[in-house]
Amino acid sequence: MEERRAPRLTSRKVPPVRPLADIAEDAQRGLTRRPRSMPPKYFYDERGSRLFDAICETPEYYPTRTEDALLGAHASDIIAEIRPDHIVEFGSGTARKTRHLFDACDDRGRATAYWPFDVCEAMLLESGQQLVEQYQRLRVNALVGDYLGGLQGLPEFDGCCLFLFLGGTIGNFTETQAGKFLSEVRAVMKAGDYLVLGADRVKPAQVLHAAYNDSEGITAEFNLNLLRVLNRELDADFRLDRFEHRALFNSDASQIEMYLVSSLEQSVRLEALDKTLHFAAGEQILTEISRKFTASRLESMLCLAGFSVTRHLEPENGYFSLLLARPD
Repeated sequence: MEERRAPRLTSRKVPPVRPLADIAEDAQRGLTRRPRSMPPKYFYDERGSRLFDAICETPEYYPTRTEDALLGAHASDIIAEIRPDHIVEFGSGTARKTRHLFDACDDRGRATAYWPFDVCEAMLLESGQQLVEQYQRLRVNALVGDYLGGLQGLPEFDGCCLFLFLGGTIGNFTETQAGKFLSEVRAVMKAGDYLVLGADRVKPAQVLHAAYNDSEGITAEFNLNLLRVLNRELDADFRLDRFEHRALFNSDASQIEMYLVSSLEQSVRLEALDKTLHFAAGEQILTEISRKFTASRLESMLCLAGFSVTRHLEPENGYFSLLLARPD
């Protein structure tokens, strides 16, 4: 694998072990058939990533603040118990919340290697440079790739590993996808390793609705940005002013569903696919699901994937869970 080196900062590519669809294939599969859909990973171009950071600052969006507070309160105990030599994070982003764990390692004088795994090398290197400047005992080994392409390409870790999957991202998977991913994580772990999983919980529908329909309209901009990505990548001609953001809680499926809704009858050309899409007024594109869990359902999901839950951390209101688990 290619490797780039700087003091305490490296970057290497992790090739997928199974084929991954690109945006053209996903659009062919998801937009040319009804009901229409697109995977949420295409939200996160440079503009979309900035918009998501802004969403996390809105007063209505509780998940980031709640998870951050849980990590802040329990990071010291987690590090004291596990004493990891390596911290491996799937979908690391800018490692904003993970810094609580680095602080706890620093407090204990523990030298640790951090392995952030994400798709954007530039973001990983920028974040990694900030981290090695802030934490003198930390080594950052960026892993560039898509963890949905399989984990067999991960390096072999010498010593105890703490794997992280934060942000409630497990809720963006269907039940089958979540089980498969957690089983893959379990397969690369060894005795003595741990997983910390962050997951959003079932709560009053009005709280959920507000979180995905913020008063500033930032989530709406974030959702509509997907059309900009399609226009740029597939030479499409989506008119953003002809689509509206809609997010609702499906209580039967216990999940938020986010849609882009055509406000009128219209046609959209996708030149890269040589396709013209015809939308009826009110027709929807499903852009994301975000499943919400009960405490018992989370523990059951981990147990089915081969884990034993050792701690289940939550705030007083039960809005979010951090689960500490080890291979069963």
